[in-house]
Amino acid sequence: MTNPLDAFPITRKWPAKHPERLQLYSLPTPNGVKASIMLEETGLAYEPHRVAFDAGDQLSPEFLSLNPNNKIPAIIDPDGPGGKPLALFESGAILVYLAEKTGRFLPPDAAGRYHVLQWLMFQMGGVGPMFGQLGFFHKFAGKEYEDKRPRDRYAAESKRLLGVLDGQLAKTEWVAGDAYSIADIAIFPWIRNLGGFYEAGELVGLDDFRHVQRALAAFVQRPAVLRGLEIPATPAAG
Repeated sequence: MTNPLDAFPITRKWPAKHPERLQLYSLPTPNGVKASIMLEETGLAYEPHRVAFDAGDQLSPEFLSLNPNNKIPAIIDPDGPGGKPLALFESGAILVYLAEKTGRFLPPDAAGRYHVLQWLMFQMGGVGPMFGQLGFFHKFAGKEYEDKRPRDRYAAESKRLLGVLDGQLAKTEWVAGDAYSIADIAIFPWIRNLGGFYEAGELVGLDDFRHVQRALAAFVQRPAVLRGLEIPATPAAG
């Protein structure tokens, strides 16, 4: 019997042990864990593959055949629309696809759906890019620049975005309302990263946004979130 995944060159570098499962190509970054958390939350059967940035995996011809933009996460669903395999990249698109596939975390009514999608776009167009730039200028190579205006620009914009979220979360339990949604799965890994890995919590006054802190605490207590934050797992030291 022909394996439908054989048509995808990426499977030559990352062979599927379980070709009947959804294949995830990722790394536990704020964007990467959006997909793994969503998969854990929905209970879909999947097989994770680690795309190692330090080895340049994201620039390999096999990975570029799936995502020409060389970013994680990316997926192949062997049971896509019409029962045909579907390859997909961009974390926001993956969240919407998985929500529609499972009927979870995205309201079925049009008004509710678009309300969630606007907050998803808020993350993709604002939170992700701004927090990411702040991380570069605060923690990585940018911290060596004498001119601190770039860092301060991104810090101010990140603080403004946190204020927007705090105002929203003062009125609702979760970002898009009282129901947990893909908007939360998109946004909270970035907030967690801002105060954690990026070490920028004090710079933006993260502790001052009490409604954000309340929702972040609830987010990281979810069992599926705790699992998804560690997927794909870091290889054990040999």
